[in-house]
Amino acid sequence: MTGVLEATEVSFTYGDRPVVEDVSLTVEAGEFLGLVGPNGSGKTTLLELLIGLRRPDAGSVRLFGEPAHARSTGRRVGYVPQNVSDAADGMPVTVREAVRMGRYPRRPFGRFDDEDRGAVDAALRRVGIDDLAERRVGRLSGGQRQRAFIARALAAEADLLALDEPTVGVDAESREAFYDLLGELNEDGMTIVLIEHDIGVVTTHASEIACLNRELYFHGDPAVFVETDALAAAYGGSQSIVHHQH
Repeated sequence: MTGVLEATEVSFTYGDRPVVEDVSLTVEAGEFLGLVGPNGSGKTTLLELLIGLRRPDAGSVRLFGEPAHARSTGRRVGYVPQNVSDAADGMPVTVREAVRMGRYPRRPFGRFDDEDRGAVDAALRRVGIDDLAERRVGRLSGGQRQRAFIARALAAEADLLALDEPTVGVDAESREAFYDLLGELNEDGMTIVLIEHDIGVVTTHASEIACLNRELYFHGDPAVFVETDALAAAYGGSQSIVHHQH
């Protein structure tokens, strides 16, 4: 196993407000890490630190063996941020054009060749939306939009997929199909880091769980997590996990 992400004693503060405090964790190649915690716990900030969108105030993050903010690491990460589906309402592009954006880092001057077109077509087929290639992104359902953004990451030939609450506003049937897709990608070797508010879902699908509320309360096997008091400690009070039937 080769380490993809390594955070060491990472802290980050907004003004005088600590958001992430002394967090250390490692994500190995091929893992599916579910990142959970209450609202305002620092999950999005930690994810942004892990993939190099922010620099820590203390500690260090290495991504693919390099400093996370290094330019060379960016093309290897497919990032689907929070609320990106809502932002797609105003995108005046087709699905194919949106997915092709994933090739831009490899073709900075926009000279696309057969290899690029083949990568886009393959990504569309992989996520099951090749029949929607010429439809405007703003006319897709929530689940279809998320597949389009994942296809963009696949077209970029990303090695790490980072998603921030991707199924908010997505219906139950589409959510189940979406997690089936993530499972298939993970089985094919894609490393995934996912923020998810539904703890029952993420403990069912992820291979590792990290539970955060500014500091890290747990990092390890989901089966162990559900038997510990980390959930109650991080969220406060008595908490329970509901596992969904699929």
